[in-house]
Amino acid sequence: MRGLGKREFSLGEVYAHAEALARLHPQNKNVEPKIRQQLQILRDMGFLEFLGRGRYRAL
Repeated sequence: MRGLGKREFSLGEVYAHAEALARLHPQNKNVEPKIRQQLQILRDMGFLEFLGRGRYRAL
């Protein structure tokens, strides 16, 4: 994933950026659920593959 600098990553690695995302979107009080939702959307669109146990691969 571009922002993380690698193709495979964990949900925890994405959560590490939650504070920065919260600053960018101060109206969103549910940043971690939104992260999960967006990962699911990207998976459904074919941009990500869910590998299980909180691991993803960018396609």
